[in-house]
Amino acid sequence: MAIEEFNLSGTSGSSGLMAGKTCLVTGATAGIGRVTALQLAYMGANVVIAGRNPAKCAVTAIEIREETRNPAIEYLVGDLSSQYQVRGLADEFKNRHQRLDVLVNNAGALFMGRKFSADNIEMTFALNHLSYFLLTNLLLDVLVASSPARVVNVASSAHEEARLELADIDNPHRYFGFRAYSRSKLCNVLFTYELARRLEGTGVSANALHPGLVATNFLKNNGFLGGFLNYMLGIRGISEEAGAMTSVYAASSPDLEGVTGKYLVKKQIVRSSKRTYDECKAAGLWDLSSTLTGIASEAGVPSLSSRYHGRVAPPNAGRKQRHGV
Repeated sequence: MAIEEFNLSGTSGSSGLMAGKTCLVTGATAGIGRVTALQLAYMGANVVIAGRNPAKCAVTAIEIREETRNPAIEYLVGDLSSQYQVRGLADEFKNRHQRLDVLVNNAGALFMGRKFSADNIEMTFALNHLSYFLLTNLLLDVLVASSPARVVNVASSAHEEARLELADIDNPHRYFGFRAYSRSKLCNVLFTYELARRLEGTGVSANALHPGLVATNFLKNNGFLGGFLNYMLGIRGISEEAGAMTSVYAASSPDLEGVTGKYLVKKQIVRSSKRTYDECKAAGLWDLSSTLTGIASEAGVPSLSSRYHGRVAPPNAGRKQRHGV
């Protein structure tokens, strides 16, 4: 079954396209994350879903196993806004698995009112960006060892209107929910491009995507206003199945083998906003994220160690990757 024709309704059998591959999908108990995990399971992948609610994780894993007849469905529990729990989730994954072929960073939320994470960082930035950054860095050694491997970051077209000031991004002086969300999505794209640059030559690709305006319960934690906005999403938004289509494509399509540093919309590579190509800003965001998470700037990136310190060459150094737009 060609990737362009993969079954989103779940009525046909497995394509076997991802057989033998291990995929980790965050935010996978609902919405496009769940559909992404479901479709990868249909393709024969060993799927590990991650969510913060143990009961929902367990039920989702059972449902996906039963629907796809794929027994290789596991779950990990963690609140990804908490760096302690991100580290615990990464450690547990490594205890169970020796390889990781695809990491789909999908978990995220929009908070209309200012909230802070357990690490005293503004919640939108902590969950939507720092969780991507920290989890990816903690799993880079496994990804590189499993190359060719992929990192897929779910961003949003909301990044197009965002501006990024690094001085107060973790605790902005003035807070507006949609502005904080847009800024976090800009961070997702900047992070993706910087990650692609740093992983050059490792065989690990990094791409970002816009899923579309999806009819989900994305805003459910925002009281009456969130309920109203969710209602409007239900009227105007696309289905969760349609929203997951590009995530599944980025995670599995042979067309994207070796393609890195790209931004996808509706399974097509397009240019992201001009600000996303600011390499100085991307490097500054990486350094700030490293400081806030305690991750060394070169942690887990063999190509950087080789480039700056003359140590051993990265694995698959001769492997060509298509980079940039």
